[in-house]
Amino acid sequence: MNVKTALILLLLALATIFALVCVLLTRGRAPGTCQHQPPEPEVPEDGRSLVFADLTPEELAQVVRYLQGSLGVPLVDASRAKPSDNCIASVDVQLPAKAEVLRFLDGGGARPPREALAVLYFGDQADPNVTEYVVGPLPVPTYHRDVTVQKYGGKVPYHRRPVTGVEYVAISALIQHELRKAPRFLAVCCASDGTDLAVLTTAPRGFKSGDRSSWFVLFHAVVGTGYYVLPIGLEVLVEHGELDISLWYLSQVFYNGRYFSSMAELEGTFVAGLLEVIQVEKPQDAMVMGSMRPRRPPGAPGPLQYEPQGPRYSIRDNHVTFQGWSIAFGMNPNTGPRLFDIRYRRERIIYELSLQEALALYGSNCPGGMSTRYLDGSFGIGRFAYELVRGVDCPYTATYVDRHYLAESDVPRTNQNSLCIFEHDAALPLRRHFSDMQSLYYGGLRKSVLVIRAVSTLINYDYVWDFMFHSNGAVEVRVHATGYISSSFFHGEGTNYGNKVGPHTLGTMHLHHIHYKVDLDIDGQLNSLEAQDMGYEKLKAPWSLQNSLERPFLRRDRLERENEAAFPLDAPLPRYLSFTGPKPNRWGHARSYRLQVVSSPGKHLPDSSPMERAVSWGRYKLAVTRRKEEEPTSTSVYNQNDPWTPTVAFADFIDNETITNEDLVAWISVGFLHVPHAEDIPNTVTVGNSVGFFLRPYNYFDEDPSVDSPDSTYFSSEREAEACGTNPLACLPAAACAPHLPPFRYGGFLNISLPPPPGRL
Repeated sequence: MNVKTALILLLLALATIFALVCVLLTRGRAPGTCQHQPPEPEVPEDGRSLVFADLTPEELAQVVRYLQGSLGVPLVDASRAKPSDNCIASVDVQLPAKAEVLRFLDGGGARPPREALAVLYFGDQADPNVTEYVVGPLPVPTYHRDVTVQKYGGKVPYHRRPVTGVEYVAISALIQHELRKAPRFLAVCCASDGTDLAVLTTAPRGFKSGDRSSWFVLFHAVVGTGYYVLPIGLEVLVEHGELDISLWYLSQVFYNGRYFSSMAELEGTFVAGLLEVIQVEKPQDAMVMGSMRPRRPPGAPGPLQYEPQGPRYSIRDNHVTFQGWSIAFGMNPNTGPRLFDIRYRRERIIYELSLQEALALYGSNCPGGMSTRYLDGSFGIGRFAYELVRGVDCPYTATYVDRHYLAESDVPRTNQNSLCIFEHDAALPLRRHFSDMQSLYYGGLRKSVLVIRAVSTLINYDYVWDFMFHSNGAVEVRVHATGYISSSFFHGEGTNYGNKVGPHTLGTMHLHHIHYKVDLDIDGQLNSLEAQDMGYEKLKAPWSLQNSLERPFLRRDRLERENEAAFPLDAPLPRYLSFTGPKPNRWGHARSYRLQVVSSPGKHLPDSSPMERAVSWGRYKLAVTRRKEEEPTSTSVYNQNDPWTPTVAFADFIDNETITNEDLVAWISVGFLHVPHAEDIPNTVTVGNSVGFFLRPYNYFDEDPSVDSPDSTYFSSEREAEACGTNPLACLPAAACAPHLPPFRYGGFLNISLPPPPGRL
């Protein structure tokens, strides 16, 4: 081999090596890889938000062990405890007093001790009652103190406790036993022997304090579909107030507009030919009404939301930050999602933003429907927030967070992936302008929002709870209703109470009322409430006195007392209602946040109703009160089963105290009237079934803070619109950074405890 040949081979080898290096480098930048650099949090994540954190499974277990060894009474695991037993009903975090928390967060004070609130049912006592204990400090408790009298003025009567899973199982067994007394009737009316029927609870349970008497509505049950729209016309009234389950009994039976004292009487009337029976065919799996099974094969995938360079928000423990926002999040097992210490640009705007209650109030010409007023907090809004489905309940690439709780069991449970956090492109400009006069330019800003979401399944309904944070400093709170309607058997004048939606199904009219607590701290704790609205004044035109005009003017009013700030549900709110701080902005106006309610509620329960005080928060579209530690919630889980003597009556919060330069709380009701219709089959869609409110900066800043957003777009006739700096989205390499989708998995069914949740017997 000569030198020339050797040089040629060497050059070829070098070229090959160079080509291989280029290929490897190109593969390193191939589609499907995203160089994600987590954003630097604008608020230090120093663990201070843990003062609001939900209890961990380890902490829950420690509290249970402590109570089992410290109360001196036998405790039965609540998952098998009878009404005559003692048990631990639930354990949740006991939040410290606000003053303690603020000293810690803002004043350099000591971290408040971490404590738990334990609710115990004492059925095995001479005076059965519900008792609440504060247990601490965590993680290793050494003390407990009874706070029941302090909170409620006395022990909570035992009949007010929520119905447990063990009780529902016993009721189901009783109903099954009684159904066997009417075999011929069931065979003819429903093609059933009773064992294939589903039972749905109603509430409240009677007519006076101390009652524990519940109507149960029977439906055809079909595996894999919602039985709530398949009533058979049979309803039974169960008396279940005695501590001895063997003493429970059926006191009345309802069928097709008639009432009977027992199933045996119903059977006898039928056999005697004195009962009109409407034959309801047994549903078939393939044709059943209410089935959500797909009717067509899957089509092409729809649009997919993803982050080109990974999430722009940052999460640590119970704390999320995003473009100036800082939020501590959690979940109360009873009342659901709750947020704390909400700050924008390091300034606290809201100390607490929490769901309080969800009321569903029904009408019907059947006893179960006409008597139903569900207070969902007593069932467990947070407890039944199950795992979310990727790509349906939340964007596929959202961040999913587990939530832990302890209720009706001595063992902590986890609802995995039951809260999601994501940035959402609303596909709408937050603001924009195209200038076609004087100079030619375009300026715009994408509407991108951080969303914190949970979904609660409460018997038949599913509620989507959204908390949204916009780049202009606004907070949006919204609830969407979906799931199944609750129905009655269609008979008589049923259309006075809804629409017929199936061969024998009446979609019963009902109200949804949702209540929220918003503890605002606008430029500090001392706030006032200002109303602004418009009027017209007639005046002669100064330049033409023979003519007059009507000039709009701005009317400003400072609301001084709680009674002035309690707005009835059917009364209009001032068009501008603002929570003001003590300092002005640059232009001399009080720094404020405006409340804007978006709601279409039905009428509240009449004041004459003996149970109205239990839901008296529903009287008001908005009520503003002075904040008090002894008024932490607008309702109580004990109100459901004794609304006639409510444990907490919100109406008592409004006692005409001054609300000028005070620490204020806004209590907000939103809701809508739902008259079910044919399109609610198979189940209700979220479109048009959403309500909520906004908290918007109003002179809080000197200009719109979103001017600092990195998402702004601007170009003019003198600047190339296609330049990369103009719209960075247009400069992503072709097919670059395609989303990496994690495998689709779902374990939500594993989280369902036994015995089954209320209403699923």
